[in-house]
Formats: sequence, C-alpha cells, structure tokens
Amino acid sequence: MQLAVLGRLLSVGRAVLAALRGWLGALCWSLSPLSLPLSLPGWRGGPPGLAGPGLSPRPEPERERDDASPTPTSVNYHFTRQCNYKCGFCFHTAKTSFVLPLEEAKRGLAMLKEAGMEKINFSGGEPFLQDRGEFVGKLVQFCKQELELPSVSIVSNGSLIRERWFEKYGEYLDILAISCDSFDEDVNVLIGRHQGKKNHVENLRTLRQWCQKYAVAFKINSVINRFNVEEDMKEQIKALNPVRWKVFQCLLIEGENSGEDALREAEKFVISDEDFERFLDRHKDVSCLVSESNEKMRDSYLILDEYMRFLNCRNGRKEPSKSILDVGVEAAIKFSGFDEKMFLRRGGKYVWSKADMKLDW
Repeated sequence: MQLAVLGRLLSVGRAVLAALRGWLGALCWSLSPLSLPLSLPGWRGGPPGLAGPGLSPRPEPERERDDASPTPTSVNYHFTRQCNYKCGFCFHTAKTSFVLPLEEAKRGLAMLKEAGMEKINFSGGEPFLQDRGEFVGKLVQFCKQELELPSVSIVSNGSLIRERWFEKYGEYLDILAISCDSFDEDVNVLIGRHQGKKNHVENLRTLRQWCQKYAVAFKINSVINRFNVEEDMKEQIKALNPVRWKVFQCLLIEGENSGEDALREAEKFVISDEDFERFLDRHKDVSCLVSESNEKMRDSYLILDEYMRFLNCRNGRKEPSKSILDVGVEAAIKFSGFDEKMFLRRGGKYVWSKADMKLDW
C-alpha cells in the first residue's frame, strides 16, 4: 500500500516538473528577441538556439499561422552527423561531431512518446559509428521495451553492422533500411558510397539474410541522381524482396549539399522531374516501390537533429527550432514546417510494426 502511494506521489511530481519545464520554455521563447543567454536545466550541449557549441545563432523559422501543433506520429532522429561514407549528394552532413548523452536522448524520446509518437527512425550520418552500434542499439531497446513504440527503425549504409548486433538488439528492431543507390559497384564508388575495398552490394545481400534470420523487416533506400538515373534495378530489387523500396529524387539543401557554407556540392547529381519520372516508369511493376519527389520530401518529414531540434526545410535550408529538451515538444514542433497532410498523402503512415507484417521470417 505504501509503495502504491509513493508511486502516485512520484507521478504527480513528474507532472508538476513537466508543467514547470513547459512554462519556462514558453518564457524563453518570449524573451528570445532580447538575445538573453537562457538555457534550461538538463541541457548539456550549449544553447539550442545556436547551430552548435561556439557557433553564431541561426535565424529562427517563421511562426506558423495555425496555432494547432501537429502530432509527431513519425519522427526521424538524426542523432549524429558523422559518417564513414562521403556520398556527394548527402543532405545531412558532418557539420558537428556532437551526440547527446544517452540519458538525455532517452528523455527526449520519452517526451515525444508522450506527445503522440508511434514510430521512431534513427538516422545520421551513420548511426552505427557511435560506440560501434551500442548507442543506437540501446536507444532501439529503450524505445521498444520501455516506451513500447509500435515501430522502431534505422537507416544505415550497412557497412558497420555485424551479426552480433542482431543477436543483441534484433528483437527490438522493426525495420532496417539500407541505403543502396546502385547495383553497379563502380557507380557506388563514383557517388561516394564506399569505404576501402568492401563491396557495398555484396554486404547488402548479407544484411538481407541477417534480417530474415533475426526477424527484422528489410527495406532499401535509393537516391536517384545523375549517375544512376539510367540504371534498371528491377531484377536486383525483386531478388532482395524488401518490404519497401524507397526511391528519392536527389534534393538540394542550402548549407548542407549546396551553397558556400556546404560540405558537399550536389549540383552535379541533380536530375529533372522528367528524369525522375522516367526512372519510376521503368520500375513501375516493382510492387514494393515507394517514390518520393522533392515536392513530397521537403515538408513531409519530422526531422530532429543532434540537439533534438526540429529542422524546418521550407525555405530550402535547415532552420532549427529550439530543442524539445528545453521548450517541450509542443512549442518546438510549431516551428518545424511539418506538413501533416503531405505526410499522409505520401503514405508516411503504413504497416510499420513487424508484429503486423505477414512475412516469411
């Protein structure tokens, strides 16, 4: 009985602390034009309004006209920008080396769950670089075991994943998406999707086998660009039989892969809308194909950066909100530029829990 009373008191205490944090967050937002160096307790990475520790402030995105906050049903958490590949069109480049402490990341994920998150996707950079995959593994386990999220997924280039990771964390992962832009290894080298002598395509097939062995749904992501737009991938994709083949049109983001302060120069990779449509038409009989043009991509993803700030891409560059760790999810998401209707229109919500998938494991 005493333990039950104590539990209820702790729950009330947490609710009061959450309310206070939200109130303080709102106060920070209202005072931000005064350029005061405010930072709430619990933030360890420097003021979230900065592009990174020691960097000058970025302009805040314009406020949404609609005061209603969208629900963070599906969130993409790019917890690291570091990567062992150098893909020429990458639009989330290694501009910082910062990674949140594990417990802070868990706190933010719990806040997102409370706000309505059903699916979390961990990305980068390369998520398996941090602590040899242990960091993302612990987050995957936390989200499935503690938060009981319906869907937990990872996007990776696959080069650093080992079978022992599946043995330890595979049961907690719903979907593993591997980026593969070509089934011609010379083209992968031209794009920058390689490291040393390791064959990216051969590794893709190995990862497919491990996913089947450890009951993880296998997905492929491909960026269609100037170097692969004429390729016919039908037979290879059908042989690998992913649950989804996500086909993206190469996208320019100022400050990331375009412009003076960018770390990549992706202009040479860009294709026209007509080129993209021709590629899609060539692969129209691949049943698992899901296409995403630049128009669909830009505003239909909720992206969290390494500081847990939502990134607004509406103006062609990534403009960060305040961190959810400081102001709460509801305040931060209003500045995300997220188009919830486009998210649903592009098929952003689908059967994403492996418990609901009818697959031959």
